[in-house]
Amino acid sequence: MTEFDTVYNRRDTNCSKWDSIKETYGEDGLLPLWVADMDFKANPAVIDALKKTAEQGILGYSQAPDSLYEAIQSWQKRHHNYSFPKEAILFNSGVVPSLSIAIQAYTKPGDAILIHDPVYHPFAKVVEQNNRKLVRNVLFVEDEHFVMDLAIMEDQIKNENVRLFILCNPHNPGGRVWTKAELEAVGKLCAKYDVLIISDEIHQDLVFAPHVFTTFNNVHPTFKDFSITLTAATKTFNLAGIKNSMIFIENPDLRKKFVKIQEQNFQNEINTFGYVGTEAAYQHGDIWLEDLLVYLKENIDTVADFLKNELPQVKMMRPEGTYLIWLDFSELGLTDAQLQNQLVHKGKVVLNAGIIFGPHGTKHMRLNAACPKETLEEGLRRIKLAFE
Repeated sequence: MTEFDTVYNRRDTNCSKWDSIKETYGEDGLLPLWVADMDFKANPAVIDALKKTAEQGILGYSQAPDSLYEAIQSWQKRHHNYSFPKEAILFNSGVVPSLSIAIQAYTKPGDAILIHDPVYHPFAKVVEQNNRKLVRNVLFVEDEHFVMDLAIMEDQIKNENVRLFILCNPHNPGGRVWTKAELEAVGKLCAKYDVLIISDEIHQDLVFAPHVFTTFNNVHPTFKDFSITLTAATKTFNLAGIKNSMIFIENPDLRKKFVKIQEQNFQNEINTFGYVGTEAAYQHGDIWLEDLLVYLKENIDTVADFLKNELPQVKMMRPEGTYLIWLDFSELGLTDAQLQNQLVHKGKVVLNAGIIFGPHGTKHMRLNAACPKETLEEGLRRIKLAFE
């Protein structure tokens, strides 16, 4: 049994994934395959580093050490062939707060901001709550994966006077790892119309061969001039609770504008454990990540086999990256409300409703496969039960 097979009891630990479902859905005994964190313990090296920090007993204000910057630069170079200077690295509590800062720094109220549909649901919320105009660009399905229609995207950029585009790579919830050619086409389109790109790359390490992740700034030498990159160690190493993420901004003018708003909002201080956990993960996490990817791929195969044999009406979009699986329930002929109701109240299993990712997520669900096989197999049995 691998370390990832161990089932841990996360109930009554103030865990959002497990402890919020009774309040949300009104009953006990529900199995969560929803919130995007993993039911695995963190790398022991990270846990040891966090323990050492706590045991020193004085938890005052802290700052990022040079060793943290070096660990980040080394990780990006080793895993993504991406090199950049120390001054390009900024820190914030998370990707979504960084999106909010970027929107405030680079656009004005009423400006149009483009996102995909479906896509990670906080994108839409952060645009609208900052009083910007939301423009949705629909992703189409070809050969069982999402593709972008650049002609439609160009029309929207021109007609809506789009000022900023939020890219999700790897894509959540569809698991697409956009190819270098696709990214180049998007980058050239945005450059043509002076559209800034924010590239959310938080799932960059969770990619399955033969697919290859390309950070946006590596696609073309000029792309770093009109883009910023958001990422973190938290998704890769299951450290969401330590609240630390990175922003890579190579363009000094863009960086200056971002820092100004960050300081204005007093969002320039990071949790001590965020610094420590990030550094330990990047220094000691290579082998742990290799093992994780093998396990996640096996779980994805398990889902694919189960649906093919036991529930062929449900179509699965095999993820090229992430541990999130996009499921199409449209053949069942149910509304979104009926679909959710049967899964929760008959099957006793909780997935993320596809409709929250945009109007084109209707009749879909997002399943989180980052859990022990025992948990996943029980969840799949419950999904089948929901429709018997």
